[in-house]
Amino acid sequence: MPPTPHPGTPATLTTPVTTTGLALAALVLVLGTGAGAAVADDADPGPSLPPGSVTSQAPPEVDSASPGLRLEDGATLAPAKVLDIKSVVEDLGGEERREDTNVDVKFALQAEVLFAKDSARLNPRAQSRITAIAEEIKAQGSTVVRVFGFTDDLGTYEHGKELSRKRAEAVHKVLAPGLGPEVTFQVRGYSEDYPIAENSSEEGRRKNRRVEITFPRGEEGQESPGSGSGEDSGDGDANEAAGSATSP
Repeated sequence: MPPTPHPGTPATLTTPVTTTGLALAALVLVLGTGAGAAVADDADPGPSLPPGSVTSQAPPEVDSASPGLRLEDGATLAPAKVLDIKSVVEDLGGEERREDTNVDVKFALQAEVLFAKDSARLNPRAQSRITAIAEEIKAQGSTVVRVFGFTDDLGTYEHGKELSRKRAEAVHKVLAPGLGPEVTFQVRGYSEDYPIAENSSEEGRRKNRRVEITFPRGEEGQESPGSGSGEDSGDGDANEAAGSATSP
């Protein structure tokens, strides 16, 4: 089983100061995907960083000589970096998780909400949840949508790849008809890669067994982090193993 990649660390900004001086710096916080069928690309090895973790925005320019900064003599500013700000809302049961940034909106639905154990067939209650997300996509005017499947680390990696991709494709098939041909989809399965919780407990594994739907916010979000262009259904489905008592 391949090792689990770890998500990239968020960007930070450091400002050297003297022990007797106070450095004040102004920071600009910047946050840096049509309804046609997605195209499979099993040969794609996948990204080296978690999906959507790379900002597309350049760092702001900061004039280190500006008198408004009032730096102590000899002190200088560190290079400007982009900081990502994220708002996370999760329902009481943890079945649905929403993450908002200035650029993207991401919904993570636990697999148990959508599918039976070890199945990629949507259950009857899944339709209403997915349709509600489609309405949000339309409200944002997004034209690039990513649908990614993930599982826990139980069972074989290859089985997880197949299962999570099929689950992502099942969600895509419900989203696509209501969004129109101008919307491009990226559909991928990532198996056990990029967990959002520890796999050492059933609670953590349940969170990792999920389908994520990500899309840009409004008009300025048309180039979201890691989105690219074109339709793509790629590399790996998340790991919910066949024969595993705790995997759906």
